[in-house]
Amino acid sequence: MIVTTAQLYKHAYGKYAVGAYNINNMEQLLGLFSGNVRSKAPFIIQLSKGARKYADKRMLEAMIRTAEQIFPEAIFAVHLDHGDEETCYDCIESGFYSSVMIDASHEPFEENVAITSRVVEKEHAKGISDEADVGQLGGVVEDNKVDEIHTSLTETYIAVGLL
Repeated sequence: MIVTTAQLYKHAYGKYAVGAYNINNMEQLLGLFSGNVRSKAPFIIQLSKGARKYADKRMLEAMIRTAEQIFPEAIFAVHLDHGDEETCYDCIESGFYSSVMIDASHEPFEENVAITSRVVEKEHAKGISDEADVGQLGGVVEDNKVDEIHTSLTETYIAVGLL
């Protein structure tokens, strides 16, 4: 059963961690569902912008819906991991995602905050939890590369107050 990310966090708070797993294909998805059902652990399926392109978002969503039928006892949320503004809007409008992460860390701080604010406004209007990196991360995430010399203080912001 797909639940909101906020519901998972509220249930787990102070008791246990909730695993979040990026998947790209059927084999990973089946292993994830099987293992978490056996351990009776709720979990978060993370889909990146790259995974949505590689496997096609429709295929990934159909596989998740099918796995939900095969493993009806599974409790999970679906999260967009490190999305750009356009991908975030697509996920928000789809009604399929429990939470969405905007990653505008490759932008100057002021633009990052502006983009993040726009996305968060749309997320909250739909009751979707949000996550954002404010600052510039060093390294490579998806197709964004930031040299260490250009990194700045980064805060990960997760809003779970949509209970």
